[in-house]
Amino acid sequence: MFAVFTRLADLIAWNLLGLTPGSRLGEAVHFFIEDVTKIFFLLTVIVFLMGFLRAMIAPEKVRELVAGRSRFVSYPLAVMLGAVTPFCSCSSVPLFIGFLEAGIPLGVTMAFLIASPMINEVAVVLLGAIMGWKVAALYVIAGLTVGILGGLLIEALKLEKWVEDYVWQIRMGKVAAPKVDTSLTARLAFARAEVKEIVGRIWTFVLLGVAVGALLHGFVPASFFAQYAAGNPFAVPLAAVIGIPLYSNASGVIPIVESLIGKGLPIGTVLTLMMSVAAISLPEMIILRKVLKPQLIATFTAVLFVSFIIVGYLFNGLFT
Repeated sequence: MFAVFTRLADLIAWNLLGLTPGSRLGEAVHFFIEDVTKIFFLLTVIVFLMGFLRAMIAPEKVRELVAGRSRFVSYPLAVMLGAVTPFCSCSSVPLFIGFLEAGIPLGVTMAFLIASPMINEVAVVLLGAIMGWKVAALYVIAGLTVGILGGLLIEALKLEKWVEDYVWQIRMGKVAAPKVDTSLTARLAFARAEVKEIVGRIWTFVLLGVAVGALLHGFVPASFFAQYAAGNPFAVPLAAVIGIPLYSNASGVIPIVESLIGKGLPIGTVLTLMMSVAAISLPEMIILRKVLKPQLIATFTAVLFVSFIIVGYLFNGLFT
C-alpha cells in the first residue's frame, strides 16, 4: 500500500538528487522524503475522514455523554472519548471545568485528560502503518488502561482539594446545546477546516520529528544504541524523563520511533518516550496549572511517569 512513497523517495533521492544508495546522506534523505510524503498523506486523509464523522461532536456533547454515568460506565467511556476526540491543549481547561461543573468526578475527568493526548486516530494509524497493527493495537490498549487506572488512583486519593478553588465556584447551569448543521455540505466544510487547523498546527512538529528520525537513520550507527540503550535496564525510565521537556505530539514522534526501533532499540523503551512526549509535556502542564494546584499536577505527572515505565517494561518483555 505504501510502496508508492518508497518509489517516490527512490526517484527523488537516487535519480533527481543523484545520491548514493547505502551512503549516510543518501539513506537519511531517502528516509526523510519517504516519511514526509507518507505521513502528510495519511494525516490529510485521516483528519478529513474523522472530521467528517466528528462534525456533530462538540466538547459540550462529550461532557453530556459522560455526565450522570456510573463508575463502571464513565471511566471506559471517558478514555474512549478521549481517544477519539483529540482536542488541542487549549481545550483542556474549558473541558476540565465543564466536566467538573457537570458533576463528573475528578478521577473520570483526569482519565479523559490522560487518554486524549496519548491516543488519537491519526497517531494510531501512523503507528500501525509504520510499526504494524499489532503494535498499534497494544499501544491503544495500554493507553486506555493507563487512563482508567490513573483516573481511579487519583479519585481514590481524594485530591479534589488540589483543584483551584475558583473551579468549584463556577456554576454555569444548564445551557441549551446549539443546533449543529449536519448537512453533507456542512460536514465537508467542517472536515476541510479540521485538515487546515490540525495539519496546520502540527506540520512543524512532523517535519522536525522526521528530520530527527532521518538523522538517526542515516548517521547514528546501530551499535551506539546497542551499546548504551538496548541492554540498559534503566533505559525505560530514562526515556520517560527525556520525553517530559520535549514538545510535540504522538504524530510528530512516530518518525523518531520508527528510526529508533530500526536501530535496534527495544520497542517498549521507544514507546515510553512517545507516551511521555504526548501526555506529560511541559506546555500541557503549564496550561493545566490554570485549574490544578501544583500538588495535583505533581501527582498527575508521577502517576503517568510510573505508568509509562511499567508499560515500557511490559512491551520490552512481550517483544523480546
